[in-house]
Amino acid sequence: QVQLVESGGGSVQPGGSLRLSCAASGSLFRVLVMGWYRQAPGKERELVATITSGGTTNYADPVKGRFTVSRDNAKNTVSLQMNNLKPEDTAVYYCNANTFVTSTGRYLEVWGQGTLVTVSA
Repeated sequence: QVQLVESGGGSVQPGGSLRLSCAASGSLFRVLVMGWYRQAPGKERELVATITSGGTTNYADPVKGRFTVSRDNAKNTVSLQMNNLKPEDTAVYYCNANTFVTSTGRYLEVWGQGTLVTVSA
């Protein structure tokens, strides 16, 4: 009923920038909180940033001051601008959306397929 489509992953050098985008598609749903998570090799998935429908943001400490999350409520999209990338940012990044499906009256947590970000010299 709800799907997430991601784009923007790739390989960059330390200090470089990359922008990830994610769009929620489907019908009869409302997007509540959207955000990004990441999972590095050998580590558990961790929060990167979230943003509410009202624009309130939350960032994990390692990315504060370097990453910026934004969204377009009309288009149901969320983006992650990543600046001054570091090798430790290397991970698979996952788009996440907390939605309310109006056709069923149920809440639905939706995940994207993940996109790989590699930061290396």
